[in-house]
Amino acid sequence: MIPSRQIVLRGCRGLSTVAKEPLVVTSTTNGVTTLRMNNPKKLNGWTEPMLLTLFDAFQAAENDPETKVVVLTGTGKYYCAGVDLSGTIKPMHPAELHNMIKTSNQKVFDTFLKFPKPIIAAVNGPAIGASVTTTTLCDHTIAGESATFLTPFARLGVPPEGCSSVHFEFLMGKEGDRMLGKEAFTPTGAEAAKIGLIKEVVPDDELLSRAQDLGESWVADSDKMSQGRSHMGYTDTDKLVKVNEKESEDLADAFLSAKFLSAQAAFLGSKGKTIPSLVFKVLVATRPLWSNLYTSYSSKR
Repeated sequence: MIPSRQIVLRGCRGLSTVAKEPLVVTSTTNGVTTLRMNNPKKLNGWTEPMLLTLFDAFQAAENDPETKVVVLTGTGKYYCAGVDLSGTIKPMHPAELHNMIKTSNQKVFDTFLKFPKPIIAAVNGPAIGASVTTTTLCDHTIAGESATFLTPFARLGVPPEGCSSVHFEFLMGKEGDRMLGKEAFTPTGAEAAKIGLIKEVVPDDELLSRAQDLGESWVADSDKMSQGRSHMGYTDTDKLVKVNEKESEDLADAFLSAKFLSAQAAFLGSKGKTIPSLVFKVLVATRPLWSNLYTSYSSKR
């Protein structure tokens, strides 16, 4: 047996054996490494520090010879509240902002698509946005009974991301349209298993043990380990990488639209986030000027 070990990853690049509030807790037992998102006060949302820490955690797991399978889960009642835009979008040249949004979004999903070892998503509670679509890029998704899955892209006025424009139809058929459309159908764990979004649902208190058992069974199965990645049954990784690139471009375009910027300013203002709201308001007010600059700047790159 491979001995258990545990480390923590702080909210910055690098490892530490001591941290008061680690953003990701990593433990390895019998070849299965569990990455636990650990910011329950922010519902494990993907702030910039959380994303950077997750990227480092996946990189460490990739380079760790003891890690054969990865399990991704969350701390507390939420799995993940999705990407925190207020903490990622900052004032800069519009063309640079467009490129930053495209590049950052693409990297999130490429991290799951290109990771060389099997990934099991263990969804312990509500999942929103990118945290939903990334579960479909894992090899297997298990949900606790309290889990829900929300992809409110149409409501936010942005296009699908995380390969969902292609992958949701593959997994769920017309039910995928319900999730991506204005209805924003939000299945429970049991409903998600029934329509094909996830592989199985278990009682909440059995979630991590089930993920560990499944991971260990894969480690012991040489045929399984030699098969390569399968994103919930979709084996054409190269195609999904290209879909992600196109979706990321479309998403960056949408993020710089007046409709989306105004909606974000209003939403952040309603949450008392005055400074982030002001950033979006300035972008809206000056858009007639910088939209032309953006086109000119982009054509020269």
